[in-house]
Amino acid sequence: MERRHFVKLCAASALGSLAAPAFPADAEPKRYERVRLVDDTGKPLAARDVPVNRNMIFHYPFVGTPCFLLNLGRPTRPSVELRTQDARGYEWHGGVGAQKSIVAYSAICAHRLTYPTRDISFISYRAEATLQSRYARVIHCCSEHSQYDPAEGARVLAGPARQPLAAILLDYDTRSDELFAVGTLGGEMFNDFFAKFEFRLGMEFKGLAHASVRGDCVVRELEQYCRQQVKC
Repeated sequence: MERRHFVKLCAASALGSLAAPAFPADAEPKRYERVRLVDDTGKPLAARDVPVNRNMIFHYPFVGTPCFLLNLGRPTRPSVELRTQDARGYEWHGGVGAQKSIVAYSAICAHRLTYPTRDISFISYRAEATLQSRYARVIHCCSEHSQYDPAEGARVLAGPARQPLAAILLDYDTRSDELFAVGTLGGEMFNDFFAKFEFRLGMEFKGLAHASVRGDCVVRELEQYCRQQVKC
């Protein structure tokens, strides 16, 4: 290639890169193991049996990563456009079940990674407004008062969190009324979570916190799982 042509080609490439800057790719759904949600007796959890406005907890997609399962008692918005903290866009497609009222989210706060432990939980769903929050029907983290709207993809309503909670994708079997977790959508915090709480999680889950959940996944009320809930 002649030097003059090479210089022109390089200049054109440089101008092209200035004219078309790169943007972050969209946050695509991430598929994990398809697991059936069951109650603490091992019976498949029917969507009609998920209590309204109660904190239900299960662990997915890893043994050590907690999630909320919520029946909001009303249909959610069918479509919400959201963004992660690194500006990747995604679309959340609403709740499942006969009333489109059942949703699931990672219970790891997107700000300081606060999560429910066996001993205490600073984060939970609140059906009523409180002195610290003018919002009702929100997932509220008492660590720094980040608040998320579960009816709109867990978008941030208040507080320092810079992105919604990651959504847990649910499959709903209309014939059996059963629920299955199949993946995540949005900004996962799992790598940061494991890095920050490696020792604690290792003790709590006997070295299995990183293991993938397979088969059935037990869902129980937060009151049964956690000894103390902090209200704020």
